[in-house]
Amino acid sequence: MTRLIRIALTLLLLSITTIASATNYTLWINGRNGKGTAGDYASFTYWGPAATAAGVNKKAVNWDGYNSISSQNGKIRDALDCFCTGPNWCYVATHSAGDFMMAYTMANYGGSSRLKKNASPGSGGVCGNTDGSSQVGWNIKWVRAASGAAGGSELSDIGSDTTSEPLVKDLKTTTARAMFNHNETRNVWFYMYPGGKGTLYSFVLPGQDDQAIAYHSSGGVSGAAGQALCNPGDSCPELTMGSGANANGSTKWSYHSVEFRDTKEQYDHYSNGNWQGIISVVRGAVVNSAR
Repeated sequence: MTRLIRIALTLLLLSITTIASATNYTLWINGRNGKGTAGDYASFTYWGPAATAAGVNKKAVNWDGYNSISSQNGKIRDALDCFCTGPNWCYVATHSAGDFMMAYTMANYGGSSRLKKNASPGSGGVCGNTDGSSQVGWNIKWVRAASGAAGGSELSDIGSDTTSEPLVKDLKTTTARAMFNHNETRNVWFYMYPGGKGTLYSFVLPGQDDQAIAYHSSGGVSGAAGQALCNPGDSCPELTMGSGANANGSTKWSYHSVEFRDTKEQYDHYSNGNWQGIISVVRGAVVNSAR
């Protein structure tokens, strides 16, 4: 009996140790024109002051926001390996092309074997292995996307012929939508936050937009190209809340849900170096739920 008690106590202590060592992290993945330092998870230049509350154990996952999604994707995988393997779990927040980057990562690498890492990155943003064991994919609770651009932007459609910027070419609506299987999220929910404060040149973007991304993309709507979707009562079909079909019958990608819709048309695309625009809405949601 004494031996059984000792074994039970040992197992209990091991269980408590494992639970105690598990940590939650909040990863922020930037969009175009990234300003943070790649590999420096404390560099929040793209977003705003680093001291601003933005979820438990927040980390800035920086990439250059200029080169192609595929060429920069390793930086995202390094961060996910660092903080979202083993006993650790991650909340993920993205902006604009950061949504494109995260969706691409999950579709193409979310089912791959990942070595468990120790959450202690070196200067290049790569973490060391723990015990040499591996797991399939990453431990991700959810993704919240501020003005997600995984469906591309019509601004890139008209700009890709006049610029050599690789990311702009990736962001063409037909290119972005054909680049990977947007329905494959590895059962991780992408919660979408479209902004609706358009401007004079918004005629380039169909339906409602935030000056850079139209609702069809920021709302996670499927299809080969963009379409006009609006707020209730506007002059085009409604982008519906939740994961159901829109008013025109178009559907959202699997595991995509509209959590916020800018019906008052007060949030634009831009952070202005201070967590502003539609990013402010996502930050508020993250602070309340990423713990």
